[in-house]
Amino acid sequence: MLNQFTLKVKTLIKQIPEGKVCTYGFLAGLAGNPGAARQIARILHSCSEKDGLPWHRVVNRYGKISLRPDDGYEIQKQRLETEGIAFDSNGAICLDSFLWMPLRL
Repeated sequence: MLNQFTLKVKTLIKQIPEGKVCTYGFLAGLAGNPGAARQIARILHSCSEKDGLPWHRVVNRYGKISLRPDDGYEIQKQRLETEGIAFDSNGAICLDSFLWMPLRL
């Protein structure tokens, strides 16, 4: 049985629209556990494929992709760029422009 936190996280991730991103920490806070950013990564790792989560729309607090080159970084970046998300010269996304803020919790 999945715990309530995991269910909330998965529901939130599914709501991130195309062309927007959310951070691990922000998702954790929205789901009721602001200190659980690492848990978000665990949920993405274990549930993205089987639950059809748009995993590529979750980035770190600096607006950067946390995956390493040759370990998913390029795939995530390409998916985000295809959705119209721009990266600066340091490989960061402007969160002021692209951060998803839900209308209600």
